[in-house]
Amino acid sequence: MELISFNHKLGIVCVILLVLNSALLCCFADSYTKSRASYYNTPDGYGNPWGACGYGEYGRTLSGGNVAAVSGSLWKGGSGCGACYQIRCKIGQYCDEDGTQVVVTDYGEGDRTDFIMTEHAFSNLARDSASSAKLKKYGVMDIEYKRVSCKYSKSNVLLKLHENSNNPYYFAILLLNVGGKCDVAAVQLWLEDKKEWSPLRRVYGTVFDYENPPGGKITLRIQMDCAERLVWEHPKKPIPSNWNAGQAYDTGLQF
Repeated sequence: MELISFNHKLGIVCVILLVLNSALLCCFADSYTKSRASYYNTPDGYGNPWGACGYGEYGRTLSGGNVAAVSGSLWKGGSGCGACYQIRCKIGQYCDEDGTQVVVTDYGEGDRTDFIMTEHAFSNLARDSASSAKLKKYGVMDIEYKRVSCKYSKSNVLLKLHENSNNPYYFAILLLNVGGKCDVAAVQLWLEDKKEWSPLRRVYGTVFDYENPPGGKITLRIQMDCAERLVWEHPKKPIPSNWNAGQAYDTGLQF
């Protein structure tokens, strides 16, 4: 009887510890990190079409221009491209309580900053236009941020053929509208004659390429890093054999 009672109590303790551990992990994952942020100017206050992620014009206006360049720790060799962050500043009389959300489209190191935001995004940290003008005078200021899920409810993940692609000699792609909190870790191409997957090279940012790709339809798979859990995702359809630079294909995937 005592052994049964002991095992019962031990079981209860284990359950409590598991619940507490899960709660702590959730709280940690949802916590803010202290840092600093600045902003850069463009003629319209929106993004830079030459950002290091390779998004081009798409990256300039993505999320209504609420985009940012990030430091190396968030850039992660380019796999941080497309990540979404909630940012808020802490100057009570000027800062909006919720702050604003930005999408990573570029790499940039500042004065101990993790974010160099567009002027448009930086302004959205403020309570109102008058407060925005006050914040801009700081130039660089203390903020706190956390990773949040990107949401593209009206679009699946898109595979876009980079403008430098040249069928059939050079195949280069970039991934657009990647939702959730996952990073693109790798892309592979199926070689039918060898019955094996072959890796594409990450050229920079979110641009992957493959020299002398196989003829015919191109089948890809995408490896997503979701909180250190690697998952392979397969687009619903292959890229047709008549692919050309600039074309975008719906993967049928949502993350």
